[in-house]
Amino acid sequence: MENLLAKDIMNRKVVTIKKDDLVKDLSKILVRNKVSGVPVIDDEKNIIGIVTEADIIIKASNLPSPLSFDYTFVKNYDSYTKTTKEYLKTKVEDIMTKNIKIAKEDMPIEKVANIMINNDINRIPVVDSQDKLIGIITRADIIKSMMKKQK
Repeated sequence: MENLLAKDIMNRKVVTIKKDDLVKDLSKILVRNKVSGVPVIDDEKNIIGIVTEADIIIKASNLPSPLSFDYTFVKNYDSYTKTTKEYLKTKVEDIMTKNIKIAKEDMPIEKVANIMINNDINRIPVVDSQDKLIGIITRADIIKSMMKKQK
């Protein structure tokens, strides 16, 4: 990974979402793009948060879930689906992580990897000199860059 910078391995096609979008929209974006998290940006491409599958699940964990398909579940199904439908109308802003780590485009990959490991995160947005989102690096991107170095 010697001499590699964030801009050398980042994915430039970043899937993003806005803070006023709904959890329903976020879920569709994650599934459609086969990603587990996305940066939340404003209209000027400033990063204001990050939201992941874990954020959806953690917030959803307060929803009632059927333990088995017995009479109790059937009896409560209407309230369960209503609660789920209400949750899907939650704004991304309400579940996103606001205190996020970012990488500058000229940051060495070793430093990016250390930030990810020390903060137990799987992805890190990359910004340019004006702090505008220009890419994203996942743990998989770091591993791929290590494999390329071996060739």
